Amino acid sequence: MADHSIATSFSIERARPDQVVALCTIERKAVQLFRGHPAWSAYVAVSIPPELLQQAIGRGLVWVALNLSVKPIGFVWLDLDVGGAAIGIAEIDVLPDYGQRGIGAALLEHACEWARAAGYRRIDLGTLVDVPWNAPFYAKHGFAVVDKNDPVFAYARQRDRENGFPDHLRVFMSRSLPAPAHVDWTAWPAPAKLNLFLRITGRRPDGYHELQTVFRLLDWGDEIRLRLRDDGDIRRLHDVPGVPEDTDLAIRAALLLQSYAGIEVGVDIDVEKRVPMGGGLGGGSSDAATVLVALNRLWGLDLDEDTLAELGRQLGADVPVFVRGRSAWAEGIGEQLTPLPLPRRTYVVLDPHESVPTGALFQASELTRNAPRATISSFASGETTENAFAPVVRARHPRVAAALDWLGSFGQARLSGSGGCVFLEVKSFERAVSIAGQCPAAFTAHVASGVDVSPLQQALARHRARTG
Repeated sequence: MADHSIATSFSIERARPDQVVALCTIERKAVQLFRGHPAWSAYVAVSIPPELLQQAIGRGLVWVALNLSVKPIGFVWLDLDVGGAAIGIAEIDVLPDYGQRGIGAALLEHACEWARAAGYRRIDLGTLVDVPWNAPFYAKHGFAVVDKNDPVFAYARQRDRENGFPDHLRVFMSRSLPAPAHVDWTAWPAPAKLNLFLRITGRRPDGYHELQTVFRLLDWGDEIRLRLRDDGDIRRLHDVPGVPEDTDLAIRAALLLQSYAGIEVGVDIDVEKRVPMGGGLGGGSSDAATVLVALNRLWGLDLDEDTLAELGRQLGADVPVFVRGRSAWAEGIGEQLTPLPLPRRTYVVLDPHESVPTGALFQASELTRNAPRATISSFASGETTENAFAPVVRARHPRVAAALDWLGSFGQARLSGSGGCVFLEVKSFERAVSIAGQCPAAFTAHVASGVDVSPLQQALARHRARTG
């Protein structure tokens, strides 16, 4: 799972957004190998959409092979559209000059290893039956031909027909993936969230603020890797800049659950951060929730969701929504949750690279603390969209203000949580990609889709199905 060297000549690591152009170039050069083949015209006419590749990279679904000069020489891209217990290989390419060196095989095994850790039961792909580095290659690596008329492949075959791909040469193959063993790493998503509005309606005697908000879960976030330990220790593998281990919510969640359950099993924790810290996207809270939910499963505790949510509340007000895994209307300090189905929307999320300390905002004298209570119907009508923190953040954090102004030129830009990330809701993925592509160099843009059911709950269902 970790970055590692293969036969001293190349290494494999997760792809970065700045490698998109290089990976698209690899694909175009690899296509040249099919000159003279009946599929050549279809291959040469259709290239990888860079925006889709970039989105996949942002979700951690692309790995790149690097040569000794740290230049990309191959990549593999996994596809979630297969659905259920399966995941697909969308693309695997190696520069022709680096062919027959084991790079494609290493990329393939790396992808299979991650899919297994993430709880997938099998991995699927479509390929050419008559090309040595296609179907015969995959057969050597445990893939078997399956019925192409299976409805699972209907979308892929329709796309082939639209692109003029010769169906009689197309074969679909699958490889079964064994369940992770007790000592193996497992991989779990920790999705980000947006606050579609946020009102502060009062202050309680204990100093906490009463608020109302809508939590919108996203299909993008951090990844948590867990490996059980028999010695009872709870360790994180890598330091997180600016986060001492004793304040790390992922570590605190594991310690809390271990203490509550009174068990002596431990865990290694490795967090791949994608969600900006201090961005109002719930990254730390989501990491904690994922640890609670995943370890409840891996440690065999069988605690119910209410118990896990209450443990999460002890760590932070935002943790319960991630434990329950549903977009929701929230009240109280954010822990009183009502699941709220929301229309499918795509979001441009802009990171202005300015962390906003929540505590200072709650203490701000200019913060409105007595807003009238909103209703679900007022939110649904579009009347309620404001964020109580926005005026304070605008005045105190110029980079966030600049991000709001730039994104606001395309529509209604909003602050998420206490900031500093801002977002714009759009109705189509294409529109979101177009806006994100114009992002100024001072900011970083992410394109994410809202989901009603958390990727964490989907992963939990996969792991349950694997181990019973």
